[in-house]
Amino acid sequence: MMKSADLAFLTVGQNELQAMAYTDPLTGLGNRNRMRDKVLQISSERASDPAPFTIGIANLDSFKPINDLFGSAAGDEILCQVAHRLRACIPDGALVTRHDGDEFAFVLPLIFERASAEKFGQMIREVLSAPYDLGDRNVRLSASLGFAIYPFAGEDCEELLKSAETALYRSKRRGRGQVTVYSREIAQEMKRATQLEQALRNAIISDAIDVHFQPIVSLSNNQVVGFEALARWNDADLGFVSPGVFVPLAEERGFIDALSEALLRKAAEAALSWPRELFLSFNLSSAQLMDPGTSGSILSILGRVGFDPHRLELEITETAVMSSADTAHRIIADLRAAGVRISLDDFGTGQSSLGRLRDFIFDKIKIDRAFVSRINSDRASEHIIKAILTMCDGLELEVVAEGIEDYAEAVKLRTLGCGMGQGYHFGRPADGIATLRFLHENYYDPAMAERVSA
Repeated sequence: MMKSADLAFLTVGQNELQAMAYTDPLTGLGNRNRMRDKVLQISSERASDPAPFTIGIANLDSFKPINDLFGSAAGDEILCQVAHRLRACIPDGALVTRHDGDEFAFVLPLIFERASAEKFGQMIREVLSAPYDLGDRNVRLSASLGFAIYPFAGEDCEELLKSAETALYRSKRRGRGQVTVYSREIAQEMKRATQLEQALRNAIISDAIDVHFQPIVSLSNNQVVGFEALARWNDADLGFVSPGVFVPLAEERGFIDALSEALLRKAAEAALSWPRELFLSFNLSSAQLMDPGTSGSILSILGRVGFDPHRLELEITETAVMSSADTAHRIIADLRAAGVRISLDDFGTGQSSLGRLRDFIFDKIKIDRAFVSRINSDRASEHIIKAILTMCDGLELEVVAEGIEDYAEAVKLRTLGCGMGQGYHFGRPADGIATLRFLHENYYDPAMAERVSA
């Protein structure tokens, strides 16, 4: 017969195991099991009169680069500070839990409708945006949030979580630090995005994404010096899909590498038919500048195609560089060591432009069309371009002005000393065959003429 002391010991042990099954070991918050029980409890209590309640999910923006930069111990410390802040600010009767990684969730019994959920989300966003103390340094993070209201967004925990995740994903698509409450319209929008994603994946597999080329010219003589490669997708069912839609989608859904590799291969193969002195300019995404394997992948493609790395220029944006500075620095260094040139795109529209020029080694600056389009109508834009040109001359950087639409803009930029230009005034993006025809008509090269006539 079991003694009472043994029974007590077993009971304590069972309680501890149960507590472990319901607790996140890092932060001490509840976990998914705790959340499911809380949702089940509330929905059972309100079965006869299903009054609404809300669940929410908060996800830290760009936590992985911070974790990679400062180490997992610093990342754990930030997660514990997040848990402490959330525990301190949730209302009575509510529950906060930690799920996977940097994702936290809420059960809010007394939030019944959209406006209150949005107000709560904005409060949480502010709480989580305050600096995090890591001893010898402070770091800042933002958080994106998604909410789902029972029973409109789901009648059980799994349905509600799925709806909250849909709302969270829309927040992420809109940018950092956004708050979204699930609705049927949002669900339809996300459904369309998923359908578009599947069509895009199929198009990449079947090699159906095309590359067009826009000329870049020397403003001193209007001679073509290179081409920028631009993605184009014409789907049999969807029609023309803008790269402004499908490129960000590929970034968000995690297959930008596959898209970019296919496009670079196609572009490099087409550029083999151009005169050897012409360069190929190609855009890299922010996601690629966070992937240490990017430089190896690019050089491998060039090697397989037989394209000289010295003829390739990669365009990156200030925002992309800032996403993961250390990794981006290593990627840029590796590519430049192989002969690839690096252009800073959309210069003047991002943050810390001068800091990026100091910290990174670039070969070329591309002045954003926002300034170029107003060069003859706005003195401020003219003076900004003058300042950029003077600075680049001192730093020995080449300059390309983007978005040149007419002759007057081209003349003005040439007068100011800008070396290169790009825009509809010189040529619209065209496919590979049309580009060869353009070169035949506008660029004299005996070998080129022989290839085209053949």
